[in-house]
Amino acid sequence: MVIKMIQVNGKEFPWEEGLTVAELLKRKRYSYPKIIVKINGTLVEPEEYASTAVRDGDDVKAIHLLAGG
Repeated sequence: MVIKMIQVNGKEFPWEEGLTVAELLKRKRYSYPKIIVKINGTLVEPEEYASTAVRDGDDVKAIHLLAGG
């Protein structure tokens, strides 16, 4: 059996059929109020997280935005 993987912030993470951005964020316990997600360099809008599929071999960046003064 071949384990399929994706990259999340430069680290391998197991992939499975039907994985969405929303599910990935949940599994990684990323619950930041302001987060930017890119898949293979393409920005994914927050309203598309539940419907955007993460495919085997994708390179995902989840960037937590900080605010400060």
